[in-house]
Amino acid sequence: MKKNDWLSSVYRPATQRFPERDINFSTLSNQQPDPIYTADDLNGWDAEQELGYPGAFPYTRGVQPSMYRARLWTMRMFAGFGSAEQTNERFRALLGAGQTGLSTAFDLPTLMGYDADHPFSAGEVGKCGVSVSSLADMERLFQGIDPEQVSTSMTINSPANAIWAMYIANAQKQGKDLNRLNGTLQNDILKEFIAQKEFIFPPAPSVQLVIDTFEWGPKHVPKWNFISVSGYHIREAGATAVQELAFTLADGFHYVEQALARGLDIDEFAPRISFFWDVHNDFFEEIAKFRAARRIWARQMRDRYGAKNPRSLMLRTHAQTAGVSLPAQQPLINIARVAIQALAGVLGGTQSLHTDAYDEALALPTEAAATIALRTQQIIAYETGVAGVVDPLAGSYYVEKLTNDVEAAALGYIEQIRAMGGVEAGIENGFFQAEMAEAAFRYQREVERKERIIVGVNDFVQDSVEVPIQLIDPAVERLQAERLAQLRRERDPQRHREALQALRDSAVQGTNSMPAFLACAHAYATLGEQMDVLRAVHGEYVETAVV
Repeated sequence: MKKNDWLSSVYRPATQRFPERDINFSTLSNQQPDPIYTADDLNGWDAEQELGYPGAFPYTRGVQPSMYRARLWTMRMFAGFGSAEQTNERFRALLGAGQTGLSTAFDLPTLMGYDADHPFSAGEVGKCGVSVSSLADMERLFQGIDPEQVSTSMTINSPANAIWAMYIANAQKQGKDLNRLNGTLQNDILKEFIAQKEFIFPPAPSVQLVIDTFEWGPKHVPKWNFISVSGYHIREAGATAVQELAFTLADGFHYVEQALARGLDIDEFAPRISFFWDVHNDFFEEIAKFRAARRIWARQMRDRYGAKNPRSLMLRTHAQTAGVSLPAQQPLINIARVAIQALAGVLGGTQSLHTDAYDEALALPTEAAATIALRTQQIIAYETGVAGVVDPLAGSYYVEKLTNDVEAAALGYIEQIRAMGGVEAGIENGFFQAEMAEAAFRYQREVERKERIIVGVNDFVQDSVEVPIQLIDPAVERLQAERLAQLRRERDPQRHREALQALRDSAVQGTNSMPAFLACAHAYATLGEQMDVLRAVHGEYVETAVV
């Protein structure tokens, strides 16, 4: 019996007796699923071409042949609050609990390139991450942690070059071998213009700072991923899974094109490009998104950009469960949401995973909540059996059809972006903002109409249980200001002036900025001083309102 015959002769008569529930069965990207999938949905589908094998082109089934049978994904918990010492203590606690990589959150002043004692920093120091204003803070942050032994991720964008230079300078002061440093710099400025809005300079000079790391990184810190092209923030800003996939890959391709325009060798820089995805509640669509992402990247890198090194074709990824999906109502049930999302990330083949804590809608996670989130990953890794089989959902009629549909929809967006002149043109004309706003509006309307049920929010509502939350001591702001005053008194003034002048010269002349940032770090130039130099050269970006 063919699928359509079954639908007409069996399914539809059954729904006359037992009607379908009056809810929206579509995915969060508005893909309309059929009640059942069969081989008829994969007519003409070639497993050899579409799937291949794990660790082989087109990498649909994963970038490593043995995947988690050989090595589990890196387990990271986002950590950063208050002073460097407080975050260092949390780092040590998580490492002691079995975490295998560090993920550093910076506070808003640091993200925006201001020192802790700047007037704009008032009330925000240490609140949404750790406060880092100079190499001295970086030294405190990683005190007693060997950078050769721990992989470190740093969520920083506009000031990424300066923060990375501080991390490298700290390793150099300890006599560490830069060839052995392992970690990831987020450094994705395009998604800031699209979604998160923590930009400083206009798009063009901002992108050129990113390409400086593409040029410098492989020669000096070869194991470091100098960019994590980030769909996470695009999704958290209201995008669908398809939009997240399309806009993020379009950003990645833009960086590749800018690096090629500088004359860089694609097979030298492409292997160190990594990606960062959101994992939302729509279980199968999220798995399909990961699989489609690898396939699109591999084909485009080979066929459009001419990459020849197999590592240039591998889309390596970090994933994080969806903070935006975790409501403040009944926060303890967020533990279940996080577990399901984390399982989707693992079944999708991520190489690194961060699980959100259940209390993140209320405040920065407490140590107890963060530990539960880490234990969630450990249960998936050691108790479920999913790590024993590579891409266990391969061949599922639904998963393969959904992977194809997500891929086709994302490619449609990518071609639309190219036709309008590329990502920077899309930023300037408000394309991304309009698309995400429409998607977010549609989703909110569905929730308000109860077409989508959010447990504890629009149905199954009850009084929430009070949970302890993490509070930041306001004394951190005063401490940071005092430390900055002392640093400015005690550092070598000539070395400081010369380092900032070298940074200014690099910006004006258009030479690679990383040597100058490294000199500034060693001279204990503050983050704000360095960003002010670049503000004077490049100006500050003011977003055009889209109405």
